Formats: sequence, C-alpha cells, structure tokens
Amino acid sequence: MADVNITAEPRSEFGKGASRRIRREGKVPAVIYGHGIDPVHVTLPGHETMLALKARNVLISLDVDGREELVIPKSVQREAIRGFLVHIDLLVVKRGEKVNVEVPVHVEGELAPGGGLLEHVLNALPVEAEATHIPESVTATVEGLTIGDSVLARDIPLPAGTSLAIDGEDVVLQVLQPQAEEPSGAEENGEEAEAPAV
Repeated sequence: MADVNITAEPRSEFGKGASRRIRREGKVPAVIYGHGIDPVHVTLPGHETMLALKARNVLISLDVDGREELVIPKSVQREAIRGFLVHIDLLVVKRGEKVNVEVPVHVEGELAPGGGLLEHVLNALPVEAEATHIPESVTATVEGLTIGDSVLARDIPLPAGTSLAIDGEDVVLQVLQPQAEEPSGAEENGEEAEAPAV
C-alpha cells in the first residue's frame, strides 16, 4: 500500500460558494475527523489528491500547519459527469490501529466448460486490517467452477493481519445458468404454422 505525502491548507470559509471558489482554483475541500478530534476543514491540492486516490484505501501522510496526520479517504464525492473531485472526508488513523475498509476482489482462473455466467455479488470485500498495511486487493479463484457453484467470503485467502469484516458465508461470486434466449419474429408470433389450405 502506497504512502503519499500531501500538504493541506486549513480553511475557515464554508458553504457552497466557498467550495466552488476552492474548486475553481484547482483545489479540493476536505474534512479531517476521527480519534475524538473536532473536525478540521482543509483544502487539498487537486492534481496530487486525484493521483493519490487512484490507489484505493491509500494511506496519506497529511501535513496540516506543520503537524503530520496519517489519514485514509472514507468518503470521496465526484462530479457525476466529468468525475472531478468535489469533496473528501479523511479519517485519522494511527500506526498499529485496525480499520474497516473494502478491498477490490480480483478473479483468476477459468470456469469449467458448460457456459456458466460468473456474477460478481461483491466487487469489494469488507475486511479489517492494520491501517498501515491495508491490502491493495484480494484474489478469488474460480478455476473449474460450474453452474451452481459459488465463492464465499471465507474461501478468499487474506494476507496476515487481515480478517473478514463480513460473515464468512456471504457469497462473493457465483456461477449462474445462462438465460435462454427469447424466441423472436415469426416463431414468437406463431407464424411458422402451416398456411390454411385454399
């Protein structure tokens, strides 16, 4: 998991107007909270923050007025169409502390012959991990699975120090029977019946 260093600027202006001005300057409004501290409102550099957030659950070393805080993103709001950053909530964490996060599930292997369809019930697996050692992803194997088979949360290997934050019996992946194609055109309308005799 990557460590990223970002310098934040404290901010004292709030509201939609202030947030719009911040974004026009290429920056992102954010709030830092956790560990019993009062929420701290800051402004983050837009480009650096966008690059950092390409890694899910990235651990950020944030410099706020010369004070370093370790934070992870807990809520990221993006503009619906263009995807630019609108607002970020950052959670303060301590080294050695366990946090609940969701990590992407990567799939490897080939299904058994037979045409089953693989459904991703969960694209990310909720886990508890040490804040400075959050896995970037977990890997589930579907090698040889056939229609009706599934991969449960407990079936997915986790790195040392990481545990499930959901029931081990929860389904993560399942192999479904492909739906039969609907009849079309003449068949659907019964037009293939013999023409009446003249």
